Amino acid sequence: MSTFSGLRIAASGLAAARAGMDVTGQNIANQTTPGYTRQRLVQTAVSPTGTADAWARDVGGGVAIERIARLGDEVMDARVRDALSASGFWSARASSAAAVEKTLAEPSDTSLSAGLGRFWAAWSDLANTPAPATAQVVLARAGALAAQIATGYDQIAGQWSGLRDQLDRDVATVNDVAAQVATLNAQIRTAAQSGRGANELIDQRDLLAQKLATAVGATGRVEQDATMTLRVDGNALVAGETSRALVLTGPREMTATGRLTVAWSDRPELPIAVTGGSVGAVIGSLAPAAEQGTLASAARAFDEAAVSLAQAVNAVHRTGRTADGSPGGDVFVFAPGVPAARGLRVAVADLGQLALSAPGAGAKDTSVADRISDLATAPSGPDATWSRFVVGFGVSVAGERQRADAADRTAIAAIAGQQSGASVDGDEETITLLTYQTAYQAAARVLTAVDEALDVLINRVGLVGR
Repeated sequence: MSTFSGLRIAASGLAAARAGMDVTGQNIANQTTPGYTRQRLVQTAVSPTGTADAWARDVGGGVAIERIARLGDEVMDARVRDALSASGFWSARASSAAAVEKTLAEPSDTSLSAGLGRFWAAWSDLANTPAPATAQVVLARAGALAAQIATGYDQIAGQWSGLRDQLDRDVATVNDVAAQVATLNAQIRTAAQSGRGANELIDQRDLLAQKLATAVGATGRVEQDATMTLRVDGNALVAGETSRALVLTGPREMTATGRLTVAWSDRPELPIAVTGGSVGAVIGSLAPAAEQGTLASAARAFDEAAVSLAQAVNAVHRTGRTADGSPGGDVFVFAPGVPAARGLRVAVADLGQLALSAPGAGAKDTSVADRISDLATAPSGPDATWSRFVVGFGVSVAGERQRADAADRTAIAAIAGQQSGASVDGDEETITLLTYQTAYQAAARVLTAVDEALDVLINRVGLVGR
């Protein structure tokens, strides 16, 4: 063992301790940085380079810095992405359903159920007091009811268009984020091949991968060359330094035919199934009513309410006679070329056109008005039709909220599990910093001791007795 080897050992200890303090300082500096994963210095003992002799035993060559390890867990990272995919999906589903539920406003004074109740009450009042004033109340409430149905339908259509525009922006964001991941893949691979650290780049990439999981349910895998492959519907959205763009096609209005589809921009004729993330949820919510799309189903319910109302009232009104003995006509009609909810119109203008009496019962009879008011409790009447939809929709919304809450809890638990090993703990880093500081001071003391010993050997040997 060389006399000067002590200097080399002490110097390696100084370098390792200094590097440890630098890494600890980086952790402390990024304690509040989103997506940052704490790092640790990995060091190994250097094996002896010489051979043992009669004078000394070789005790080793000091310490070597092997790498700066990123304390992340690929399994936990994948679990977080899966949880965020489910959370993004159910949160978006619950959000769109809640917006529809708010539009329905059931039960409240502004709901369609309340409007129907006021309409039937007006017919009851007309049966009791067949006068022009009460007739005008009936017609006014009929017009208000038709307008309420149309307004409800238009609000749903507006929500559909708003979600459609948001979906365009979401797909554009997915394409942009995927391109960023591909760029980071290239930088990380280059750094890995050249031996440089890429931990901070990996943190940025993982954060972007989580965004893609939340948006489109992308699944990720880290490859041997340190790049990450992200897949949607089994096909690569990002592979190495290359990313593929998604394109959204389909109707721009709820009344248009067809359904929204997502495809690769280079293969737009082949749709892909986006079944996870917020994009997948919104596509499902915007699906046609035949495919149980949330918004289209609600719009169809307004159409059915309009048709049921018109058919039920018209059927009873046609059996009656007006004051001059003429057969009753339709109270409600539909404008052609538009959805039933938007096209519902009142066809009667005044009391003279209302057929309140039964045939042969005389001009004073108002039994037909009574029968129309009784439609409020008819098992297959407009109220029953609307009530069945509201109850079923409410149950569906409650279920989606429960799923969203469960998915959120799962995501929170997954993130907590990930952060338990990856997040920076200020107390732990302080202790680690003190440990490296003490090691640095000790190594410096060893260096001083060896230097003093060499000084004696070089400058003092042979001076005794002169």
